[in-house]
Amino acid sequence: MNQPATRPTTERNVLGEPLESCGTEPMTGFFRDGDCRCGPEDVGLHAVCAVMTPEFLDHQRSVGNDLVTPRPEWNFPGLVPGDRWCVVAIRWFQAYRDGAAAPVVLAATSERALEVVPLALLIEHSVDVPSDLSALDDGPPTE
Repeated sequence: MNQPATRPTTERNVLGEPLESCGTEPMTGFFRDGDCRCGPEDVGLHAVCAVMTPEFLDHQRSVGNDLVTPRPEWNFPGLVPGDRWCVVAIRWFQAYRDGAAAPVVLAATSERALEVVPLALLIEHSVDVPSDLSALDDGPPTE
């Protein structure tokens, strides 16, 4: 099992802001600390904070990456639709190319994902909600 490392202050998300937590129920991340941090030992780049969908889970199983079956020896609980999980960037990109991309939480996706996946694709599948919702409300419609 990987032990959580001290969280560096330099971790950034794909938007250049401080990396936010992806999820703790279940506890995700290469270091199982809730973050999609990628240290030098994470050669797979568990960098994309994705929201699991049935299509994504089915796709991953079909390509040999079973994310549903629990694997206690890897501290892996098995995932269900709606779970947030730090997925390997190349696996997310593969699902995208095959039409099964999972939604992405940009604020919790490591900038290291950009080594594999273009930002435009991550934005296209983003489910982030801005903290300031007033930006989404232009007021009452005018005629």
